[in-house]
Amino acid sequence: MSTDELYGELRPRAFAIAYQMLGSVGEAEDVVQEAFLRLHRTLRREEPITSPRAYLTTLVTRLAIDQLRSARKRRERYVGEWLPEPLVTGPTPAEQAETADSLSLAFLVLLESLSPQQRAAFLLREVFEYPYPEVAEIVGTDVDSTRHLVARARSHVRERRPRYHASRRQREELARRFFAAVRSGDLAALEALLAQDVALHGDGGGRVPALTRPVDGRERVARVLVAAMVALPRLGVRFQATEVNGQPGGLALDDQDRLVGVVGLDVADGRIRAIHSVVNPDKLGHLDQVGDLAALVRAGRRRPR
Repeated sequence: MSTDELYGELRPRAFAIAYQMLGSVGEAEDVVQEAFLRLHRTLRREEPITSPRAYLTTLVTRLAIDQLRSARKRRERYVGEWLPEPLVTGPTPAEQAETADSLSLAFLVLLESLSPQQRAAFLLREVFEYPYPEVAEIVGTDVDSTRHLVARARSHVRERRPRYHASRRQREELARRFFAAVRSGDLAALEALLAQDVALHGDGGGRVPALTRPVDGRERVARVLVAAMVALPRLGVRFQATEVNGQPGGLALDDQDRLVGVVGLDVADGRIRAIHSVVNPDKLGHLDQVGDLAALVRAGRRRPR
């Protein structure tokens, strides 16, 4: 099999692992590119590779672990709350990620609380279903230690992740009612769709005005959302429904159809449990042409009321 054929066959899984390890499309693409470059060099030297898939998975995972360790130091200095870069269903890496149920922004944020090695072991075993001996070899430890890593990560995730998930149809219907209630400013209808402990998260990265910390609770979140939806149309911003990281969501577009934000909803147990809004332009460029939301906000503040 040629390198091009290997790339076409193995890239989707490689990207899925790298993205779920890092929560960054750009960093995941860099890891995948470096891993394929090393694979290509090894093949050119005619060194024996029993399984190119296993070899590439090992390269991607170990490169992602190293990248995540350095990324965490940078994220400690991040302005405001750090959120993963969103994926949108369509002609993007989203259609190559094989495990949509584990792609939600809420799930990726939860994984941030694991150590890099824990995260790798958990994803390989629980999401990608590699057997323990392979996971141990990939992360560079023995089988017993790997089982311990996965067990601790699994316990941590289960404590913070809802047990009952909605069907695709239920999620889409809930999202439709959510955006209708927000657009109309119907506070009561909106509160009825939100979980009691719902959390609203925002990521502007210091580039765009955004929440600096999460807003918690049904009533507070509903009020913030309605206030935002009253303000955004005045700036020429509209929402277009789409799927964000395997969950319902929306694109915020300016009057020239340029992307200025992405909103993802985390739906479970018949309610919206979390809302993630990413408006940092550095995290949107892989999706579409990006507009200047900060300039729109400044112009809106100067505009006479």
